[in-house]
This record gives sequence, C-alpha cells and structure tokens, in this order.
Amino acid sequence: MKKATASLLPGAETGEQEQWIETDIAARLDRLPWSRWHWFVVIGLGITWVLDGLEVTIQGAIATVLLDSRTLGLTRARIGLTVTGYLLGAVLGALVFGYLTDRLGRKKLFLTTLALYLTSTALTGLTWDFRSMFFIRFCTGAGIGGEYAAINSAIDELIPARVRGRTDLIINSTFWLGTALGSAASIFFLDPRIFPINLGWRLAFLFGAALGLIIIAMRRFIPESPRWLITHGHVEEAQKIVAEIEINVQAGLAAPTPFHPGAPPPNLLRIRTDRRIGFLEIIRTILKRNWRRSLLALCLMISQAFFYNGVYFSQSLVLVTFFAVAPDRVGLYLLPLAFANLFGPLCLGHFFDSVGRKPMIALTYCLSGVLLALMGRAFAKGAVTGVEQTLFLCLIFFIASSAASSAYLTASEIFPVETRALAIAIFYAAGTGVGGAAAPALFGSLIQTGKLSLMYGYFAGSLLMVTAALAEVLLGVRAERKSLEEIAAPMSSENE
Repeated sequence: MKKATASLLPGAETGEQEQWIETDIAARLDRLPWSRWHWFVVIGLGITWVLDGLEVTIQGAIATVLLDSRTLGLTRARIGLTVTGYLLGAVLGALVFGYLTDRLGRKKLFLTTLALYLTSTALTGLTWDFRSMFFIRFCTGAGIGGEYAAINSAIDELIPARVRGRTDLIINSTFWLGTALGSAASIFFLDPRIFPINLGWRLAFLFGAALGLIIIAMRRFIPESPRWLITHGHVEEAQKIVAEIEINVQAGLAAPTPFHPGAPPPNLLRIRTDRRIGFLEIIRTILKRNWRRSLLALCLMISQAFFYNGVYFSQSLVLVTFFAVAPDRVGLYLLPLAFANLFGPLCLGHFFDSVGRKPMIALTYCLSGVLLALMGRAFAKGAVTGVEQTLFLCLIFFIASSAASSAYLTASEIFPVETRALAIAIFYAAGTGVGGAAAPALFGSLIQTGKLSLMYGYFAGSLLMVTAALAEVLLGVRAERKSLEEIAAPMSSENE
C-alpha cells in the first residue's frame, strides 16, 4: 500500500532557515472510500449535537419544576437568568476554546470540552441554589460552545471532500434527535409518580452526563487531524496517522479496493512548517482579508439563529395562547416538528454535494423565508388551526433545517485550516449572541400583544432568511467536492 508522502524542501533563498514540505496527505484523506472508520468518527464527534438538543430540552422542561419550593424555589426571572448564563457560557466558550483548538490541536480540545460538558452537566443535578445553578450552567454552556468549534473543524478535516456537505448537514440535524430524547427523558424523570419532585430533575441531568461518558471513551481513539499536524510542523506524526487511517479503512471494506482507481497522482500541497501565526494575523485573515466570506457566514448564522430561536422555541406559547392547547399536550405538537427538522437534512443533504452549495443554500433559505411569511399571514387571519399550523411548520422546518445546518458547514470550510476553529467560534457566537438572544424576548413580547403583532415577528424572520439567501447568491463559495485547501489555501502555504 502506498503511504502518504511529505518530502522536505530546501529553504528559500532569503538567508533564513525556512522549513517547507510537499505533501499529498490532504488529497489522500479526501479520496478515501467511505468506511466503518468514518462512521466511528461521525458518531464519536457528532454526538455533540445530540447532547446539546438533549440539554436544551431538559433545561426547558424543568423550568416549572424549579419554581417549586421543594426544589430550588427559583423565581421566573432567575430561571431566565440561568438560561442566559448557559448562552453566555456557550458564546465565551466557543471563542476561547475555538482559539485554543487552532493553537493546540483538535483532539486535545474535543476531549477537554466534552469533559467540561459532562462534569458540568452532572454537577447541575447537584446544585443547591440560584448562584450554584447559574455558575454550573455557564460552565455547561462553555463546554458545548467549545465543542462546536473543536468537533466541526475535526470532522471537516477527516471526512472525504465528496461527501463533506451531506455529512455535516446530517450531523448537525441530530440536534433534533437530542430534543426527542430530552422530551422522552423529561416525561420519565419529571413524573412525580416515579420520582420525588426534588430528585427527578436532578436525575435528568445525570442521564445526559451518563450518555456522554460512552462517547468520551470513543473519542480517545479518534486521531488528531493530519491537516492540523502538517501546518504545525508535526510531519512524521501526520504521516503515521494517515497510514493508520488507510489501513483501518481498507480493513473495513468487504473486498480490497484501490484508493485511487485510475486517478492521476494527487496534487501536492506545499507548506511552510516553521511559520508561527499570531492571533492578530488570524483575526485579520478572517475579518479583513476574507471579509466577503465573513459577511456571508455572519448573514447565514444570524438569520438561522433568529429564525429558530424565535419561531420554534416560541411555538409552545403560541399553541397555549392562541389555540388553547393544554400545556401537558404541547409536546404532542412539538414532536412532529423535531422529526421534520431531523429528516430534512437526511433527505436533502446529498444535493448539497451533487447540485452544489450555492444553489441549495440559497434555495433552502429563500423557501424557508417565503413559507414562513405565508404561514404568518394565514395565522394572523385565523385561517389555520393548531394542527394545520403544526403541519405548515413541519414543511418549513423540513427545509429550514438544511439551511440552518449549512450555515455551520459554510463557516467551517471557507477559511484556512489555521483559522478554522476560531472562525466557527466567531460566527457561532455572533449567531447565538445576536440572533439567538434577541429572538426569544421579541417573540415573547409579540405573543402578549396579539396575532397581528406576532405576524410581524414571523415577517422579520422571513426577511432575514431571504436576505441570507441573497447573500449566498452574491457571496457564496462553490465548495462542493473540493478539498478544504482548494477552497481556502492554508496561511502557511506557498500560495498565501
């Protein structure tokens, strides 16, 4: 079997001792056939989205329980502040751990962030008052925020280019599998006939931590990204990892298959391994040199965050307030929405690799926005029942889920490897901090003032999604089936 190559080149004629290599490691990773090894990576890293969906759902479900004097006896305002603490932790955690992921490596950080999440989730079940709850929820959010930066960059750098789009979208959609698990767990653990009121909610958080323990054992066997290793001078280690990956992939195939059947030799990437890139240079690369791509990622992230945090997470209030749905039956209306969000990328994801990023991202964003506006108008006129609006939303979220997931895909693949994790963190933080934080408060106040006011909230979400579709048309990058290095050359490459 041919091994990945990385040949040393002489230094440039500048009087300085520069260290350059030519390597085909990235090309060989992209040309690997799909195998059980790739499934192992997807499950071991992609579980983050399931855990986040589980966490958010359980946190929402226990809100009314924590009002009880037999539990923590919190006020509604303080419960809201614990949610704020979680979001604040997610934003700051993404930025801090995103930067460290680019500096210290993908594997070190995706192990660290998962350990922080698991510890904090378990400790949430042991909190005793508002201050302890706020602090622990902040730490839990920091772990989840850091996970997004670490695992999205690692996944993109290990998955073959030809299936990177659908893989990312499907992984991101598993957030909704987590919401379904969270709903089922909350029904079980919060049932006073099964557990005392001050025990059930604690066990719900311990359940989430126990689920993550299985995954941290798997992650120990996921290698460091060879792409990251090459740009940080660890040439021999990168060669060894790629050779081991090839052996594992070949072992998982039903019959021996050549990795490059009839293909020409892969292109070599020329990298300077001794270059040290500072924080300010990374920021300039993201926000100044790639300002068009940054503007695109910002539009996609903020619009989908506003859309989901406004429309989806206010739907329970809409059902109770305007359709007289009993609170204990709201879950029956929300569960179909979760499954629509889950199955959308499963059905549409492959088109992002075959038809292409620009047309599919623009189409899903635009359709989601237009359909939301139509639903908002029908809602304001009283032309739909609670069931009919739920079916309308199932169609919208079936499409919008792919749009939202493509925002994370875009942010993770259009920036150089040296900045990838921090770029994901910056735009995730912007989406969560701007769109995600503003939408719940806005929709909550609109619901109090009536159907007509809420219609304008739906129109605002629609406008943002259509604007994001236009941004994709004007600024989008054709990244389908291309190597990450072809989309954005490394800062330490010869071409930078």
